[in-house]
Amino acid sequence: MDNSKIFNRRLLRMRRNRIAARWAGYNFLKVEAAIRLADCLADIARSFPLALELGCHKGELADILGKESTLIQCDIAERMRPHIVCDEELLPFAPDIFDLVASVLSLHHVNDFPGCLIQIQEVLKPDGLFIAILPGANTLIELRQSVTGAAVEQGFALSPRISPFVEVRDAGALMQRTGFALPVINSETITIEYDNALKLMQDLRGMGESNVLIEQFKHFTSRSHIAAVCDYYDTHFANGDGTIKATFEFITVTGWKPHASQQQAAKRGSGKMNLNQIFS
Repeated sequence: MDNSKIFNRRLLRMRRNRIAARWAGYNFLKVEAAIRLADCLADIARSFPLALELGCHKGELADILGKESTLIQCDIAERMRPHIVCDEELLPFAPDIFDLVASVLSLHHVNDFPGCLIQIQEVLKPDGLFIAILPGANTLIELRQSVTGAAVEQGFALSPRISPFVEVRDAGALMQRTGFALPVINSETITIEYDNALKLMQDLRGMGESNVLIEQFKHFTSRSHIAAVCDYYDTHFANGDGTIKATFEFITVTGWKPHASQQQAAKRGSGKMNLNQIFS
């Protein structure tokens, strides 16, 4: 086994294929994120004649953007019916093709995220834009704490159950490290209310977002363990009306493939003002 890999991509594909037929009942987060990404694109005074979407699911972003540009939709799961079935870890495109590469809540299970970003930059034309929304580190923070808290209280063995998500500062560092110009990182938190924690877990399964970590227990989680997690969640994160809250953090990253026409930072030591004129 490759110890550098933490996600089981085969299991991810299987689960996404499994939920494809009923995806419309669980796509609300994808729609919310796609609306936000489309708003970001609307604020950019540029056209993108040929665009690529990685992890299109059932085409939510394409439906929101309309037909102003050609959007090639890719997904790892063939039952989502994308234009092209491909894995984000191995892009099958020639260099310098796309004006835009976009992704909505679909890159958080990539094993080599820096390598994925490098591939994305390669398929972009010079001065092409990459924009993505990723689930941030505060996503499902209540569920994470409940899994840990229930294990401590009940004596259950702890194992990885929820995928690690990206931190804002790490996203910015990765964009710079992989050579994107003018990177911008934004974070937005949304809170969704549920009747109980079990309904949240059911929604996560319906989204295809259940555990795909390689390092996990190989047997089913017992009903008593699930009940303990739900009880902890309902006790510690209940609203006044008895519902519970679930936090989702959307991190929006944008960056451009370098081009000579882009604004450049001034060279060190090129300033014209004498600091003595400022601090008198």
